[in-house]
Amino acid sequence: MSYREFRTTFAGRELVVETGKMCALSNGSCLVRYGETVVLANITMSQKPREGIDFFPLSVDFEEKLYSVGRIPGSFMRREGRPGQSGVLSGRVVDRPMRPLFPKDMRNDVAIVMTVMSVDPDCDPTITGMLGAIIATSISDVPFNGPIGGISVGLVDDEIVLMPGAEQQERNKLDLTLVCSREKIVMIEAGAKEVPEDIMLKAIRTGHDEIIKFIDFLEDIVKEIGKPKYDFQHIDVDHDMYDAISEFAIEKVRYALDTDDKTERDARLAVVYSEVHEQFDETYPEGKAMIEECLYKLQKFVVRRWLLDDGKRVDGRGIDEIRPLSAEVSLLPRTHGSGMFTRGQTQVLSIVTLGTMKDAQLIDALEPVWEKKYMHQYNMPPYSTGEARGIRSSSRREIGHGALAERALEPVLPSIEDFPYVIRVVSEVLSSNGSTSQASICGSTLALMDAGVPIKAPVAGISCGLITEGDRWMTMVDIQGLEDFFGDMDFKVGGTKNGITAIQVDIKVDGLTYEIVAEAFEKCRKGRIHIIDDIMTPVIAEPRKELSKYAPKMKTMTIDVDKIKDVIGKGGKVVQKIVAECGVTVDIEEDGTIYIAGIEMEGIEKAYNIIKTIVEDPTIGAIYKGVVTRIMNFGAFVEIAPGKEGLVRVAKLDSKYVEKVEDVVSVGDEILVMVTEIDDQGRINLSRKDALAKMKEKAKQQ
Repeated sequence: MSYREFRTTFAGRELVVETGKMCALSNGSCLVRYGETVVLANITMSQKPREGIDFFPLSVDFEEKLYSVGRIPGSFMRREGRPGQSGVLSGRVVDRPMRPLFPKDMRNDVAIVMTVMSVDPDCDPTITGMLGAIIATSISDVPFNGPIGGISVGLVDDEIVLMPGAEQQERNKLDLTLVCSREKIVMIEAGAKEVPEDIMLKAIRTGHDEIIKFIDFLEDIVKEIGKPKYDFQHIDVDHDMYDAISEFAIEKVRYALDTDDKTERDARLAVVYSEVHEQFDETYPEGKAMIEECLYKLQKFVVRRWLLDDGKRVDGRGIDEIRPLSAEVSLLPRTHGSGMFTRGQTQVLSIVTLGTMKDAQLIDALEPVWEKKYMHQYNMPPYSTGEARGIRSSSRREIGHGALAERALEPVLPSIEDFPYVIRVVSEVLSSNGSTSQASICGSTLALMDAGVPIKAPVAGISCGLITEGDRWMTMVDIQGLEDFFGDMDFKVGGTKNGITAIQVDIKVDGLTYEIVAEAFEKCRKGRIHIIDDIMTPVIAEPRKELSKYAPKMKTMTIDVDKIKDVIGKGGKVVQKIVAECGVTVDIEEDGTIYIAGIEMEGIEKAYNIIKTIVEDPTIGAIYKGVVTRIMNFGAFVEIAPGKEGLVRVAKLDSKYVEKVEDVVSVGDEILVMVTEIDDQGRINLSRKDALAKMKEKAKQQ
């Protein structure tokens, strides 16, 4: 293919697409330039389908290269390793809208790789990479039911903004990633600061209008250089086999599915599978895998018919009825906060740990290196679904679900000035039957309040499902696992009573209408208000006033930046001495903010007073507790702060006559002294006699 260049304007900036110069062996490739952000997108497909699998093997990778921002990786190897959280999340946000548009029965391996080569802070590399992946796929020979486009939408100063830049992000209340076809919404992912549903819909419509312009641009590119699509062998069930299995087993399947207990359902289905194989394995000796496919389709048929024709849900609930709910707090005595949320057979236990500034996570990604002071992690062990297998490292799904809960709760967290702690929340999925990510939002709200974190408002999460058939469709609130598995949508919304804080929408159809989205928003809004008012508030109505006795206590102070070196001392000696002497940790920020933390307030107060004496100039009449450092014939030198010494002359050591200094004090003694004079050269004269008299007078007054 010869070199081609295509240009358009996208959200007010020039978008340039180059093809034909690089990556000649890919099925589809393009270099996308948006501002000074440059992403190389490639799609490749195996020549032959993979045998023995029953899914479409798609992988989507977002490669963050630190040369794109002019930095060398901070790892020991000085090269990029496995993708960090931001890379995983960017890959997922591209994967989720594209995956449903590939043929479900294709078994050829397909790999999409986006390589970030240059980053302009004002031009989002994730959206740039997404557009590149869509273009590369559309012009390739890989079957794909496009075209689609994606965009980022913000709410800056209460105005909807497309593709907000770095400066605007500081005032942005909405981080919406939207993917649409010409007619429908394909994916929504958002973090928001309690944005109402009507504003969210308006933002979606505004973004959709701009996406349509991109789709026009994309279609022109495909007309000029698009390859004919690969004609693969479609996999379809043997209709005679399906009819025979259906006649034999449909009532058995209905009975097996008709229970609200997942364990019972699985046990009943195991019997059905055994009976069907016993009946048909000899008839179809080469079609055992196809028998499994027929049973899958039969279950899907039953569930969808119940919903569409009878308004019946598998567990017997009404269409808008939420499963039984319960909430608990303070389950774990030694943790800083804990909360458990149960919805039907979905159960999540969230645990909060409060840390000092040294516990902040250093993020070395495409954005400037920064410290993350709130972390939310989600674990879904095999036992939560009844599986017997070993624990592995966190999956992309677990990382994504943790990030969703983190987004949902971040808008209600206090500022670091109001609550100077690093916060880590871990959500442990104990049992899973749908909507674990939303249960983790609820459980984490409980745990944060139990820990005494002064959140602005409680946050709840709930999901809405969808079943479609031609022009018919219906939504149902609080979907369980089976409805997610056989349904067409998992529409997850987290928020407070005032508005939305997070959205994640996954679909299995070609898109959603605005009518469906509006109904899902309303059902989720009612659901989360019910959860907050009727389930969470009766258990814990507001954050606890006191932290756990096991949590670190904290005190902050702000000093002049020029005094930082005095607190640290040469080689860190001063601050290390404070830490050792007081049993605390001391974190000093570049702006002069100091965080002093420890288990006991006595040690914190002691460290606070020491630092205060270091950074504040002594004043006449002030009393200090100092340490005798040297003894001379004429008096004793006393250190009232690291690096600050004064002299107590013999006559000022005591109210009575002192013949020798050693008769009153020794080196290393802690004594009270008062500043009586500071001469022109800054030398400090001290008096133990006056300090004792002043303290005696105060005691009398009390």
